[in-house]
Amino acid sequence: MSDDVRTAVSGDEPALIPYITAGDPSLAATAEYVEALAAGGADVIELGMPFSEPIADGPTIQDAIQRSLEAGTTPERYFELVESLDVDVPIVCMTYYNLLYQYGESGPDESDYERLRRFVARAAEAGVSGLIIPDLPVDESDPLRRACDEYGVDLIFIVAPTTTDERLAKMREQVSGFVYVQARLGTTGAQADVSDATHESLTRLAEWEVPKAVGFGVSEGQHATEIVEAGAAGVVAGSVFVDIIAGGDDVANRLEAKARELKQGALDGATTDTPKAGK
Repeated sequence: MSDDVRTAVSGDEPALIPYITAGDPSLAATAEYVEALAAGGADVIELGMPFSEPIADGPTIQDAIQRSLEAGTTPERYFELVESLDVDVPIVCMTYYNLLYQYGESGPDESDYERLRRFVARAAEAGVSGLIIPDLPVDESDPLRRACDEYGVDLIFIVAPTTTDERLAKMREQVSGFVYVQARLGTTGAQADVSDATHESLTRLAEWEVPKAVGFGVSEGQHATEIVEAGAAGVVAGSVFVDIIAGGDDVANRLEAKARELKQGALDGATTDTPKAGK
């Protein structure tokens, strides 16, 4: 598998970054779905590791996480799945801090860095190229950043419309791979339009060298076009793909088709007179 997230997002054409939950409805099905998304034009695949309290996710992805947990998905089974994948796109793990902190056996006097290092080492060994940890405050991210640097894993932060300038400055120091720009307030979920906050957030981040990918609510090709026209280097979409999986009908083909639609939409937005953020 390729392991350069930044190169994948900041290439010559806008990137598509689909999200699905590993283990929904099974790990074997997930492997098939990852291949379908790659065939549909995905440049990076955000693969969720299920956690019982997914506070950043809306009902669609919460339901997928519950199905995955009921199917027996664990962190170790997740890593084994990633090891088995045969796709030439980077895999980014989206999960929650508690799973990192509690991974493996720890001694009573271990530092946060030593605890987190075990998870990052295993993720890197499996072939994970980046981490998104939405409940990790940037002010407390130094130990994880250190572990990620040690193993060559990108640490990707989510910037919300309400993120303060002070936190943005800290994120700019810590982020790598790409920055995930939250297009609207609230949790994840497919929406009918692109929020005005997308343009405002991209303007705030214009001086950042790391590429910007916009997500939260993306479900149609036209959404991808508008986001790339606004200056984003990539588009993140999750709930629209999870809904297809939940439907259970011709899933792999429908995932590939939706990926092609969103990728084409992103390409349609890539005009020569619109500089893409982070290129």
